[in-house]
Amino acid sequence: MQVVAAVDVNPAAHVNAQQHLGVPAEKCYTDAQAAFDENPADFAIIVTPPAYHEAVVDIALAHNMHILSEKPIADTLEGAVRIAEKVKRAGKKMGVTMSHRFDQDKTTLRKELHSGRNGAIDYIVCRFTCNMRNFGDWGAHFRHTMIDPLMIEGSVHHLDIIADYAGAKCDTLYAQTWNPKWGVYGGDSQGLVTMHFENGIHATYEGAKTNSVGLNGWSKEYVRIECENATLIMDNRRVERHPYEGGRIYKREGEGAEITPLEQRKWMNTWLTEQFLDWLDGGAEMETNIEANLQSVALIFAAIESGHSGMPVKVQEKLEKVRAQEAAKL
Repeated sequence: MQVVAAVDVNPAAHVNAQQHLGVPAEKCYTDAQAAFDENPADFAIIVTPPAYHEAVVDIALAHNMHILSEKPIADTLEGAVRIAEKVKRAGKKMGVTMSHRFDQDKTTLRKELHSGRNGAIDYIVCRFTCNMRNFGDWGAHFRHTMIDPLMIEGSVHHLDIIADYAGAKCDTLYAQTWNPKWGVYGGDSQGLVTMHFENGIHATYEGAKTNSVGLNGWSKEYVRIECENATLIMDNRRVERHPYEGGRIYKREGEGAEITPLEQRKWMNTWLTEQFLDWLDGGAEMETNIEANLQSVALIFAAIESGHSGMPVKVQEKLEKVRAQEAAKL
């Protein structure tokens, strides 16, 4: 791909596009409308904060462009559904960069899970814990001022990964979310989630941004999958397998047979960008196309609703209700 223009409301950020993408200074804009008007292109890449995605999507579609967007699709489920419907009506392709699911360790675990030797899945456990309690610890400042930072900026990846391993849509989700007094966030930075999937698989998730120590931070998450014939564990990028060997056998994590990491040229966002370009060229639809990714967005907003209400949420019912409401408005 060739980058023809870049937009950022902060002119100081233009140096990134100039140094790393080779965009001339005169093709760096602070106004999105002007950038789209003056630079015909096949597609747009959106990496603004989630609350601003829909406005850029509208401009891109008005200029007959496909779209590759940072997660989540929008900062509300309603916004995500609207964007998906607009893209569908425009006849365009839109992908979402769910980068963590396509990291090396997660992909290695997925291949082992699907090898056929581990039997049926019983339940899944995922842990993501960080010590980023002070303002600015979690990179961009907007993460410290938004209402539900853990779910929208962090758990969006992890609940997506869990659902991918489960291999089914989530039926029921229950969450407890909060922010401890020592966490400098505008909303809930800690959370515990339980999930039940349509195929009968159960899952639990622990997410934390304000712990005293980060045990399983970004790209070093912990996942344990309990299967009929084995226990599979991913911890700090190491994947191991503990086969069933009969009853009353106890072992420690780290003592299982290590699964050799998969090797390929690209991982995460570079791999997803390649998938997107192949899709535009007539290849297979990328896994994280916008329609499929609505399931991931529904998970985080179901978790937010459950965390605020204290009640479980029927995920698919919530998604279909919002779909009907937004379709009627459009």
